Amino acid sequence: MGSRILVSPVQTVIYIFLVVVGILGNATVVGIIGTVLFREQGRGRSSDMILVNMAFSNLMVSITRNTLLVISDLGVELYSSKEWCMFLMGLWVWLRSVNVWSTLFLSAFHFRTLRRVSPISVKRETSKHLFIAFGLIWSVNLLYSTPAFMFSTKGDKNSTESLMLVSSTTRPLLGCVWNFPSPYSGLAYATTSMVIHESLPIILMSITNLGSLLTLYTHRRSFLHTQNSNGSIMKRMPAERRAAKVILALIMLFIFSWGTSVISVNYFNYNRGPSAEFLLVIARFANTTFVALSPVVLIIGHRRLRAVIKSFISR
Repeated sequence: MGSRILVSPVQTVIYIFLVVVGILGNATVVGIIGTVLFREQGRGRSSDMILVNMAFSNLMVSITRNTLLVISDLGVELYSSKEWCMFLMGLWVWLRSVNVWSTLFLSAFHFRTLRRVSPISVKRETSKHLFIAFGLIWSVNLLYSTPAFMFSTKGDKNSTESLMLVSSTTRPLLGCVWNFPSPYSGLAYATTSMVIHESLPIILMSITNLGSLLTLYTHRRSFLHTQNSNGSIMKRMPAERRAAKVILALIMLFIFSWGTSVISVNYFNYNRGPSAEFLLVIARFANTTFVALSPVVLIIGHRRLRAVIKSFISR
């Protein structure tokens, strides 16, 4: 058996604030950038399309899971049927998985863009390839979440969670708990998830982030030492640096929040020491940090998004 997390009033207030910021912020990003992309009808920037996909996954995580956690923290006892538990656990795993790999896709796309010498041009083929990538991210992660649809069940108010996954839950919610055939199969799924789904994206993001930094450094040296550079490349440098700062800040924020959650949850899974409950509290807030703060980073660093918000406020 696991341990139920005790939530203090201060923790509840902070968590509610993070959830509200996450919902409003990601809805703003999806609404504004999505509207711009719709108006441009295929001529929008590829990076903006990826940002909308990431923000949409953040928004869905906040609405379908984090809001339920807030309601539970406010003292409302919510319970669900076995069928709804199977559906919701699968949905939570699916959305969190999509969120992870959408963020990795943003990091990888930015690295690939910086490696290109010619100016960025968004064509229909590029948009088509992006939609194929989005389809793969959502469909493959749906397959990954299949065990959550199968091995979940309804508990009761005294149920505690004996197995945690970063992508689903750090506490029983709506009475829904994992129900693997045996403890070994549960740990096997948790271990596979930790290696392939939780640790691998962080490693790949770290590699692409480092590659982006090195590429920017190389571009800058070439820009400073080559007076007769191509004009289009010279114009690209300031834009590259601005985009790099925003995307690198997003990826660093994700690595910090996701990495903290992975370490905390897997400590609970494999080493039930005296710090287990405290680490699950840390994991809970770490899971929400990126969802809440990523739109803030975008609003600060995304020039077009910031301009629309300033125009709306000044009215």
